[in-house]
Amino acid sequence: MEPKPGATLKPKRERRTLVVLDEEKRRNLARLARIEGQVRGVRKMVAEDRYCADILTQIASVHEALRGVGKELMRHHLRHCATQAIRGTPAEADAMYDELLHLIYTRTR
Repeated sequence: MEPKPGATLKPKRERRTLVVLDEEKRRNLARLARIEGQVRGVRKMVAEDRYCADILTQIASVHEALRGVGKELMRHHLRHCATQAIRGTPAEADAMYDELLHLIYTRTR
């Protein structure tokens, strides 16, 4: 798979994304910086004994923002890493199917 303009290829043997799209990376980093600010705000609310429902509302906002970044990263993973693996050898495809199932169905606790 040829990279798009503004993309950088990564070596296969590292556990890194195969293609880095500079604009996607910039957007995700900006979103994560905003999320960091939201989390600091939640911490301050807790320290100031703010109303529980207000804190929970802010926590829900952080969760949604993280889900948004996760969706973008999943889209990128499917478009680049998964597509290349599935088009590769049967062993690479099977490993990617397992990885995707794990990502979709495994929850951290």
